[in-house]
Amino acid sequence: MTSHSSKSGHATKANCPVSSPSLDGLWAGPVVSDNVYKGNGFPTLSVDEQSIAIELPKKYPPFIASVKKRGLNLSEIVCSTFSMGWFGEKESRRTVRIDCFMKESTVNIYVRPISGLTIVVDLGRMKIVEYHDREIETVPTAENNEYQVSKQNPPFGPKQHSLASHQPQGPGFQINGHSVSWANWKFHIGFDVRAGVIISLASTYDLEKHKSRRVLYKGYISELFVPYQDPSDEFYFKTFFDAGEFEFGLSTVSLIPNPDCPPNAEFIDTYTHSAEGAPIPLKNAVCIFEQYNSIMWRHIETGISDEFIEESRTEVNLIVRSVVTVGNYDNIIDWEFKASGSIKPSIALSGILEIKATNIKHKDEIKEDLHGTLVSENSIGVYHDHFYIYYLDLDIDGTHNSFEKTSLKTVRITDGSSKRKSYWIIETQTVKTESDAKITIGLAPGELAFVNPNKKTVVGNEVGYRLIPAIPAHPLLTEDDYPQIRGAFTNYNVWVAPYNRTEKWAGGLYVDHSRGDDTLAVWTKKNRDIVNKDIVMWHVVGIHHVPAQEDFPIMPLLSTGFELRPTNFFERNPVLKILSPRDVKWPGCPK
Repeated sequence: MTSHSSKSGHATKANCPVSSPSLDGLWAGPVVSDNVYKGNGFPTLSVDEQSIAIELPKKYPPFIASVKKRGLNLSEIVCSTFSMGWFGEKESRRTVRIDCFMKESTVNIYVRPISGLTIVVDLGRMKIVEYHDREIETVPTAENNEYQVSKQNPPFGPKQHSLASHQPQGPGFQINGHSVSWANWKFHIGFDVRAGVIISLASTYDLEKHKSRRVLYKGYISELFVPYQDPSDEFYFKTFFDAGEFEFGLSTVSLIPNPDCPPNAEFIDTYTHSAEGAPIPLKNAVCIFEQYNSIMWRHIETGISDEFIEESRTEVNLIVRSVVTVGNYDNIIDWEFKASGSIKPSIALSGILEIKATNIKHKDEIKEDLHGTLVSENSIGVYHDHFYIYYLDLDIDGTHNSFEKTSLKTVRITDGSSKRKSYWIIETQTVKTESDAKITIGLAPGELAFVNPNKKTVVGNEVGYRLIPAIPAHPLLTEDDYPQIRGAFTNYNVWVAPYNRTEKWAGGLYVDHSRGDDTLAVWTKKNRDIVNKDIVMWHVVGIHHVPAQEDFPIMPLLSTGFELRPTNFFERNPVLKILSPRDVKWPGCPK
């Protein structure tokens, strides 16, 4: 599965393939680029090198001695790699930290960390180059930490009744290769080893105009920034960039039919690859299904004498789902398409909290800031953030768009012309440059829209789509803190920039040990013109996660997202003439 990358109408010059001689028979195809990267940062961490690195401590005498000192069984220890970030060093090596956990009596290893150890591995030399053994904290118990159903004891609950799904006419969508058609939507599903699922070429069919109209050229999650809020030596470096350091595509997992996707879902397989480029098949990487949600629109009219008018329509939406698991966290990533013209991307978090071991068993024993919540005996769920930044190359009815900010203003009536004392109006401005398009979403009422100034409705409104954000999350780190320098793309909730084919990754091309000098925050300092241009919206959605006991030992879903909704894009309600699905009699069952 590949992503659509070429875009007609863009002025940026593309790299043109040139012929290349065979190198000992290894490659005789075109070379698309011979650029040499000279900036800061390193490539993503490969699975192969991480697999080698995590075995090094078990052969390292000081670590073996530390394990013995703690009275632990070396054969029951599992280790994992953690990116180290950058904290002002003038020179960087390609290093990772190694944390280790006890798997004895449980598979929930992340809630049983072995504390007090610093292990640094140089991936170039593949050896431990730094080791410290500090204070010893109690390894959290394995009791009540299990999440596997086979390890649970009665009583079970709360009880859920079974549900049968039946579509006698088959699914309402068609898959042709990687192109999907459903209701009035057509789009392409791509897959990238770094971004994971990419939605592109999304167009909606307009019944009034009798043609398909483009909405989204390309959309994907460009980066996920997860900074933990414990400044201790054991945690300060845990400021992860999951897409740029570990790769979303490489971390995409196979979906489980029924729990992950309903019985009416169709699945798409894909491939990832090893560090050597060998293809790795990934079954059930993406699922597509129709979801019967609620009410699309309705009205009951009782104001007309001798008539009772009742109209309601069922809402059916299309979901494209994938799951990305990076270490302890699972990210359920949905793209929801609505017949009304909306696109609703969303993320739901599940998985395991990052636990810090402690000797504390009860809140009454706490004498200082734990930088987290005591979620179980000897277990601190550390405070942290999840900041997702979406790359959204919008083509609203064409490639040339503008970005508009609308404010709602209160007007007081002082001349006695009305019995009212106030009302509100709107003030709309077209944003001219990148600097003015940096938006912090707050409590002030307003709207953000992307319009095509070259296309208007019959009554003269510019066609457009507006952003309906979730409750915004803003970074709480200081702007001079090293993780925030690298994650400066979270400084604003919305950025708008002209399309540039090299500006794809908000955290930079090479993120591991990066220094924040190749990020969205740097690119937009050019302050380029964005009026009636091919523009890209970058939208940050986030969650400040204060762990609670209900998140332990595995957390229920915690969700966020946003909506791209038509605003004067259609001449009228595009689902006015839609018919609700008819009732279906289950085969062999009475009415």
